[in-house]
Amino acid sequence: MTTYNQVTPEIIAMLEKITPGRVVFGEEINPDYGRDEMPIYGTNMPAVTIDILSTEEASEIMKICYANNIPVTTRGAGTGLCGGSVPMMGGVVVCTAKMNKILKIDTEYFSAIVQPGVFVGDLKDAALEQGLCYMPDPVQKFGSIGGNVSTNAGGMRAIKYGTTKEFVRAMTVVLADGEILKIGANVSKTSMGYNMTQLITGSEGTLGIITELTLKLIKAPKAELVVVVPFDSVDKALESVPKVYTAGFRPAGLEFFESTMLQMTEKHHGKSIYFKEAAGAAIDGYIILVFDGDSMDELESEIEALTEFFLGEGALDVMIADTPALKDELWWVYNALMEAMLEEYRLIDESDVVVPATRIAEFKRYMEDEAAQYDFDIYYLGHVGDGNLHSFGVSNDMDDAEFKRQMHLWMVALHEKAKEMGGVLTGEHGVGFGKIEYFRDFIGERNAAIQKGIKLAFDPKLILNPGKVTFTFDELA
Repeated sequence: MTTYNQVTPEIIAMLEKITPGRVVFGEEINPDYGRDEMPIYGTNMPAVTIDILSTEEASEIMKICYANNIPVTTRGAGTGLCGGSVPMMGGVVVCTAKMNKILKIDTEYFSAIVQPGVFVGDLKDAALEQGLCYMPDPVQKFGSIGGNVSTNAGGMRAIKYGTTKEFVRAMTVVLADGEILKIGANVSKTSMGYNMTQLITGSEGTLGIITELTLKLIKAPKAELVVVVPFDSVDKALESVPKVYTAGFRPAGLEFFESTMLQMTEKHHGKSIYFKEAAGAAIDGYIILVFDGDSMDELESEIEALTEFFLGEGALDVMIADTPALKDELWWVYNALMEAMLEEYRLIDESDVVVPATRIAEFKRYMEDEAAQYDFDIYYLGHVGDGNLHSFGVSNDMDDAEFKRQMHLWMVALHEKAKEMGGVLTGEHGVGFGKIEYFRDFIGERNAAIQKGIKLAFDPKLILNPGKVTFTFDELA
């Protein structure tokens, strides 16, 4: 049993001495601090929020909270989709959004030293100015780097360059008792015991507060092409995905969305960009591929072969976007899909399972067959090149409790199928609060026990982001 204490006026006064003018409590707290972008997974307000500006401030705050058994949840930009930054036990929210400085772009060691509140898009822009590139590419460009590292965010370029964890070289972490830990180094490889940077990456704020990161950069590609391939059948589109690789093509990104999701988005934003018919047929699904390399000539020769390949797979057409303006327009639609859904529907839940890319069409058919017995509607899109399909259940009319009941049954079926196929529960959003009820069954009791032991080694009082990933609320009570 874990006993958490309330934040008293005396403790608030102590916190004020550390961060004067930045401690907010009571009715002054912004309601956004009690939720993330997926409120169906739970909302709860903290007693106190604090914007921190330094590692030392985080350390002093944690010393107070550790001594007084007060739960602490770290929050960045709040763009998460699994309830990971929601303070379900109340207590203190430590917000890193104002720690948003890019401290150094190192062109000699191809690295960046940043604070956790830096937006992904801002880091990409700063690196490009130096001819370098930060390759992890989540759709949400206004998500923070700290949040991306905490969830090991993926994005569309993971199939060629890997997820966020491949780009983390070193970090500064404040532990539960306030001790400051520096791990990793700005080098290309290491074999010094357990890989602590990889352990913290993806831990969702349950092991420590990240206050500084050293990230790998690579030389920016000199040329890029975006290719849009429409199909009159979603199944045809998805069945073509694994064949892209066996045919010898190596895209940097391979994405998919279906036409009904596109129509909802374009209607919501009042603009139309993608064509809806090709070769005399209505388009049912779109594949988007990104190719990058050293020259446009190199890419264009590959696109000629790619065009022949996709037409042979039943594609209606192949469209090449080779100007910055056209590429921006195409990605605007893709980036707006989630925003439109959040505006259009009152109730939303999501699965982001990963299955082998060779079986993603099969998984899609299973998902639709299972959903047919329920009352909610579904949409889906995803990073299909790496098997990561985002499946949404939505409704405006259902009773909240009934929606959650039906979604739970659907989610259980999807997770069981993903496990049977050799996949995983979540590809990039994390476990957080929303998926913890499925997590232990998925990984097994022995694996879960080991992860609990790791949590206790870092945080013996279980005050960091309690109720997420390892120990459930029932176990904390």
